[in-house]
Amino acid sequence: MIRVMGNFRFCMVMQPKSNIEGADNLQVTAFASRGSSKKVATARDPMGSSRQSGRNRILRLLFSEYLLLYLIAAYLVVAAGFIPGLLSAGNLRSVLSNLLPLLVVSIAQGFVLITAGIDLSVTAVFACSSVVGGLIMSADGGWLSHSPWSVPVGLAAMLLVGAIIGFLNGLSITLFKMPPFVVTLSTTTFFSGVAVWITRSRNIYELPKQIVVIGKGSIGFVPYALLLTALLAGIAHFILNETVIGRWLYWVGQNSRAALISGIPVNWTIICAYVVSGLCAAVAAILLTGRLETASPIIGQRLLLDTVAAPVIGGVSLFGGRGKVHWIIFGALFVTFMDNGLNLLGLSYFVIMMAKGALVLLAALLDVRRTASMAGV
Repeated sequence: MIRVMGNFRFCMVMQPKSNIEGADNLQVTAFASRGSSKKVATARDPMGSSRQSGRNRILRLLFSEYLLLYLIAAYLVVAAGFIPGLLSAGNLRSVLSNLLPLLVVSIAQGFVLITAGIDLSVTAVFACSSVVGGLIMSADGGWLSHSPWSVPVGLAAMLLVGAIIGFLNGLSITLFKMPPFVVTLSTTTFFSGVAVWITRSRNIYELPKQIVVIGKGSIGFVPYALLLTALLAGIAHFILNETVIGRWLYWVGQNSRAALISGIPVNWTIICAYVVSGLCAAVAAILLTGRLETASPIIGQRLLLDTVAAPVIGGVSLFGGRGKVHWIIFGALFVTFMDNGLNLLGLSYFVIMMAKGALVLLAALLDVRRTASMAGV
């Protein structure tokens, strides 16, 4: 409010102490000068300041990138009292074996989500990669059965299948400007059918022991699968934080049109994200096939919701442009422990799916709130 009196100009300014605290804590400042300003009076609301301080602490905790880790710790402390065997050595080994394939494919899903996309075809990659590898490596009539080249060729073929499906997804999205949801839903339906058709709905057994070792073997107390997963997580962290392609992924997710104007190869970046997703899904298929000692056209079908839930619950934005590898690790841990705890309670599969769906919805609502807050809405 400005008022002119003689040669003086009086200005009263009301401004919030910060853009988060709101209007409860206002500073009222009067200025009187010809060309300079001088603070004359300041009024504060102690009660409002205290309320806003508490509110800000809650908001900082709610939006903290370590919130989920705190919730996991709290869940384990509370649940251990009424879920028998939750923290037993055998159950923790089971949790780890379920966590690793999920974590591998969730990291890949995180790459796609950062570009504001989604990949629903990961379960089709599981199926196709698994059966192609089984058809090549199986000692029971495999194409290269008993050959010394069966394992390296089979593993390379599994990875190639994942890369091809990912490339087709990315190409369809960028070339035909189709929504990622529609493209990946179509490819998962098509390639899941291909896997069933190739095998006539039969599982493939008698896989080489090298594949079983990858899925179930260990060096001392450290599983090979854990070493492989840690290596992939480290590579993903390096790509997202230390490379140009990592910055491109974030920029494309934040605003693809502005990124294109800035000279970023948007289409190539999106295709790369989906190829990475396909490759990582193929790695997860190797871990699952080795752990089950079976190549199956329906392997990992129940993991589809979890592959989206883990990064979203961890904090990766559905709107793109935001996500970190350790967030995805926290999300995968939370989903795996929750799934394990509900199973130990003897709840049905349908109840567990309902609980997971509710968690994904809650995470999505939190993501919307966080995005609106960042945008200043």
